[in-house]
Amino acid sequence: MQPTKIDLLINSRWIIPVVPEGAVFENCAVAIDRQRIVGIYPQAEARNKFAADSVVDLADHILMPGLVNAHGHAAMSLLRGYADDLPLKPWLEEHIWPVESRVLSEQFVADGTDLAIAEMIATGTTCFADMYFFADRIAERVHRSGMRSQVGFTVFDFPTAGGKDPDDYIHKGLQLRDSYKGNDLIKIACAPHAPYTVGDETMRRIATYANELDMAVHIHCHETAQEVSDSLKIYSCRPLQRLDDLGVLLPQTQLVHMTQIVEDDIRLIQDHNCHVVHCPESNLKLASGFCPVGQLMDAGINVALGTDGAASNNDLDLFGELKTAALLAKAVANNAATLDAHAALRMATINGARALGWQDEIGSLEAGKSADMIAVEISSPSQKPLYNPASQLVYGNAGSQVTHSWVAGKALLKERALVTLNEQNLIRRADQWRNQISPE
Repeated sequence: MQPTKIDLLINSRWIIPVVPEGAVFENCAVAIDRQRIVGIYPQAEARNKFAADSVVDLADHILMPGLVNAHGHAAMSLLRGYADDLPLKPWLEEHIWPVESRVLSEQFVADGTDLAIAEMIATGTTCFADMYFFADRIAERVHRSGMRSQVGFTVFDFPTAGGKDPDDYIHKGLQLRDSYKGNDLIKIACAPHAPYTVGDETMRRIATYANELDMAVHIHCHETAQEVSDSLKIYSCRPLQRLDDLGVLLPQTQLVHMTQIVEDDIRLIQDHNCHVVHCPESNLKLASGFCPVGQLMDAGINVALGTDGAASNNDLDLFGELKTAALLAKAVANNAATLDAHAALRMATINGARALGWQDEIGSLEAGKSADMIAVEISSPSQKPLYNPASQLVYGNAGSQVTHSWVAGKALLKERALVTLNEQNLIRRADQWRNQISPE
């Protein structure tokens, strides 16, 4: 028989497909054609079965699905390190919001988003969820980079540089949704900032649009104890209960942070099949609290992973977030078996894909899915000896060892070099913004 012609064959020392759970394949290859995965085969079989236009040999690598960063504010990379070591409320109200009022613009968002995308690609993320101002510029930069993203249009009840009132935010967001309808790599979501910045009437409108248009809702929720106590004083209920009363809790709702949780909250999330996005490093840095990941997963709730913005993290390396999440989950549960290496990898891949409604396309290396994948080199002294590839990815320095990245079969990172972005230009623009934001 004649070999089947395909676009790309990737040979790798190890492959972690994520599905089936716990699987690790050795000396196998992934066949890719027309942007999709054909299958995973032993390398000898793949050589005979396929005639590939391009072959990539990864002798000391782990090949796996690209990581899904399920929450962030990409453009805030330009505020990395600007206001450190502060609790959330003064951090936002006394530092971040004032500087945004001075410098926020379409160009700020474009440059900051490019900077974040470059960092994410270089550390293994192929898909991210974003919520920020000027969502049209964010979507434009994502499209130019070739990355995959859920772009959330942020909604407040008060004016900002991104909009003058709820009507304005929502109108612009729905226009953006129409512009990207049918785009394979970009989804538009409604992103009400938080229960404490969005009123009842606006929340009800968002719930209506989300239901009618089957649009995701991405919202900060139960981020701090103060948020919960303020809600009890003002509304006589916890924020999650208020969202339920207003119709915002839906199967496509993504609840970000969720550090303050009681049994009633868990039941509400279960009842509505909502998703939780865990941002451990940002929560730790802002002393916001601990999301009980083990308890949520035991309740059957889908928990994804996010970095939050670089202004409160201070990096967008999701592998680093993985390690923190795994270690923190064990401490919070007082159980060393909580969130083992494979479970942590699922949280950053297939769970993230499920939260964003992309589980049929990405998050695992399965036949028929989009070829969104990364390669991590395992050859340095700090990575030897290798007993368990999954353990090395979660507990080792994997983000710094990413060498290749593909989205829909297109290379975005090749031998640690960015393919679709100009790294030196990004650095130059970031330095210019630094000088403008905080002149010497």
